[in-house]
Amino acid sequence: MYRQLIHITLFTKEFLIICMVVIITMTSGCEKSKEKGGLSDIDGNGYDTVLIGSHVWMAENLRTTHLNDGTEIPLVESDTAWANLETPGYCWYGNYEAFFKLNHYGALYNFYAVSSGKLCPAGWHVPDTDEWYTLITFLGNYFAGGKMKETGTSDWLPPNTGATNESGFNALPGGFRNAYYKDFQRFRISGHFWHSKSYDAMRVIYSSEDVIHESLSQNDGASVRCVKD
Repeated sequence: MYRQLIHITLFTKEFLIICMVVIITMTSGCEKSKEKGGLSDIDGNGYDTVLIGSHVWMAENLRTTHLNDGTEIPLVESDTAWANLETPGYCWYGNYEAFFKLNHYGALYNFYAVSSGKLCPAGWHVPDTDEWYTLITFLGNYFAGGKMKETGTSDWLPPNTGATNESGFNALPGGFRNAYYKDFQRFRISGHFWHSKSYDAMRVIYSSEDVIHESLSQNDGASVRCVKD
């Protein structure tokens, strides 16, 4: 019963967030800057990039619909089908492609897509755990999340604690797809970014300056940032 109550509460909260998405879509033309750093994926989407320490990072969330060898990644909207996948898949939060692609929250990918090794543009890859921790250490450990988050509360819920984006990473709160509960969660609350060689991810949240190392199921959907080889 307790788990059911938690799930109902999460569902209600996520329903309200999706309503907010629809309202924002109808009332705002908040497309981000079109100036790009010379990086494109196989679909032709352009991305800003940023040098942080010794690594060049994508400064936007990945939104490709194909692996870099041209293989189409299946778009999976059904919650049940998503939870049962054992192959690469992607989706848009709440199945609202227009809003989440336009505003650069990016797509959500399962770990099967990540572990293919072909998700990022050629010459780029999904960062491994060491690369994530190199980034976090360079940005000051406990304060790294604040230095990574986009400033303001147009994308993040307030208070967006400590957000300065001084790194230029421009972390966005794209939420994630929870395979266990079969729903979408935490849009505008947190960004979840896959590691390459495990089911681990990094989470940046609206209420903290920290970056949290978390474990996700291989069937969960999370955002992807690529780093240059």
